[in-house]
Amino acid sequence: MTGAYNPWLVCLSIIVAIFVSHTALRLSARVAESSGKPSARLWLIGGAVSMGCGIWSMHFVGMLAFSLPIALSYDINTTLVSLTIAIALSGFALAITSRARLSCPRLAIAALVMGIGICAMHYTGMAAIQIFPTISYVRGLLVASFVIAVGASYAALWLFFRLRTGSSWLIRLKRLGAATLMGSAISGMHYTGMAATRFAAGSYCTSHAAANNSWLAVTIALVALAVLAITTVMLLYEAHLDSEIHRHNELLQDANAQLQHAANHDPLTGLPNRLLLEERLRLAIANAQSRGTRFAVLIIDLDRFKSINDSLGHLSGDSMLQEVGTRLVGLLRAPDTVARLGGDEFVVLIADVLRLPDVERIAARILAEIARPLTLSGLEIHISASVGISVWPDDGTDAASMLRHADAAMYHAKKSGCNMHQFFAPRMNAFTRERLELENGLRRALSQGELVLHYQPKVNVRNGRIEGAEALIRWEHPTRGLIGPGEFIPLAEESGLILPIGEWVLTEACKQAYGWQVAGLRPACVAVNLSVQQFRQRDLVAIVRRALRTARLHPHQLEIELTESTVMQDAEQSIAALRELSELGVRIAVDDFGTGYSSLSYLRRLPLDSLKIDRTFIRELVTSRDDAAIVRAIMSLAHSLHLGVVAEGVETAEQLDFLREIDCDQYQGYYYSPPLSSNGFVALVREQPRARPEHRPLEFPDTLVARALQVV
Repeated sequence: MTGAYNPWLVCLSIIVAIFVSHTALRLSARVAESSGKPSARLWLIGGAVSMGCGIWSMHFVGMLAFSLPIALSYDINTTLVSLTIAIALSGFALAITSRARLSCPRLAIAALVMGIGICAMHYTGMAAIQIFPTISYVRGLLVASFVIAVGASYAALWLFFRLRTGSSWLIRLKRLGAATLMGSAISGMHYTGMAATRFAAGSYCTSHAAANNSWLAVTIALVALAVLAITTVMLLYEAHLDSEIHRHNELLQDANAQLQHAANHDPLTGLPNRLLLEERLRLAIANAQSRGTRFAVLIIDLDRFKSINDSLGHLSGDSMLQEVGTRLVGLLRAPDTVARLGGDEFVVLIADVLRLPDVERIAARILAEIARPLTLSGLEIHISASVGISVWPDDGTDAASMLRHADAAMYHAKKSGCNMHQFFAPRMNAFTRERLELENGLRRALSQGELVLHYQPKVNVRNGRIEGAEALIRWEHPTRGLIGPGEFIPLAEESGLILPIGEWVLTEACKQAYGWQVAGLRPACVAVNLSVQQFRQRDLVAIVRRALRTARLHPHQLEIELTESTVMQDAEQSIAALRELSELGVRIAVDDFGTGYSSLSYLRRLPLDSLKIDRTFIRELVTSRDDAAIVRAIMSLAHSLHLGVVAEGVETAEQLDFLREIDCDQYQGYYYSPPLSSNGFVALVREQPRARPEHRPLEFPDTLVARALQVV
């Protein structure tokens, strides 16, 4: 008895086989990825059920495609046995391909076992057909179906193992091709097995099923396909979740990499910071010890950076630091390291030093490279640097000592002059120790009352009367005696002590001015210098108000002096801050006028009371026509803006006569008096009635100097 095939159902069975194969590939990847996790066993069991049902459903769709002249029925128990075999062999395949390694002998044995299982599933399913006489098989085709099953199993297991990882489009394309190949092989085994089947003439169904008893095959096949579809949806959803997790992991890794980079690099220049530099130094020491070589550490500090930064602003200063960093990186070799420790201090680590002259040549090249002019804020700027050098192992055996000794050499180079390099020598430790002791002593001086104020009179040019004083700080050191501000104020600015010291000066000067009034002197204006750091404090007005309130001093008797560069650093912010001080009633003066880069458009908007001409113009006032012209121009400008003018550093009668000729308002300098202690200043003021012969009373219009004079 012969049967016929429904071509549509045959095509459907092949499509199901391909679908099953592709799903099986994804299941093997999922089982492998979850290996070692609590969900691994669940994925293996669920994958075995889904894959087994899929293979089994393909078998029944193929059976459904074959029709005989008689109606067929199936034994349910035998059918379920074939399903169980399909699930078991699917679990076996997934377990084999999820292993970390799959050798050829193990693969061959697994393929043989799986081929036997597929044949057992197929022929058990055929045995479920209730027909008499029983089905017979052609031996050659039977063997061929077995060979195809083993071959297909071998190819399937190998492809499962090779294509289980990866998510690129190429991998996905390979999986699709492999699924097509595997589905065709499985279908080929099934239809080869069906071709081996022989139904005897006159066969009949032994059950009482009707001709449409094929409902069992259809129902089971649909259920199996539904399970397979659900599994595919779960795999797609899981893949989507994995993709999201992978994306978030990549974002997290990028964020961690950025945090790691930020922790080890300077945010302004992108160069290694101190943390990474110390790690590089430790590696350099280890390499030098193992290879018997040497290396050098160079600390580079820019000369006059603070004055340029104050004059042109922080943005220009930052641009300068970035340019210096770029120049240093371009100058050195790949094994070398350029780092920025902070501020204007850079460090260069030179690897594999052969001779000291080589290091010296590198230091000279660094100085020459930094000295090349650069343009900032439209101005051509020339800078220089000081370089200190330490060489391992002569100048240190660890990272800390190498940096410390290079730093000592750098300070020695800076002390010796600008644009120099200096190798470390043991005697330089004394200078470093002295500087450290000075900083520690300065901290002590503030708390133990070692700081004092001296006062230099501000004198009316025409009548010679004292109209105020500038408060100047001194340090009464317990062993070194009186120390001038030039020795410790730069250190105070570097260490951050300038803020508490500046507040102390402000409060003490106000107290002293009030004390003079209590002593019977007529009200005098006291001037106090503010540093850039003080002026940029957010609570500056509150600090000034507190100092005045503590001293009970009227605001008009306090004058705040700011350098021209400080005021112009951020003109808009300066205008707002100065207006607050002016509204408080405090007088405001621009110190060292003429040395910075003032803009007249901003100068006329500032609430100023006076300008102080820098001593550099007064020094050559009589002998230099240029300096005389500059002073005349400043005087004319100030008076046109209704500002008073104070000349600093007056030391001769000729200078004073010239200032009288051009209607200068006040002067201060050693010609009249050096800075005095408070008692000395009081004594000098009390002597004023005995007028000095060099100060001849002159008549002058009140309107020109009304804003600059403070009558005593």
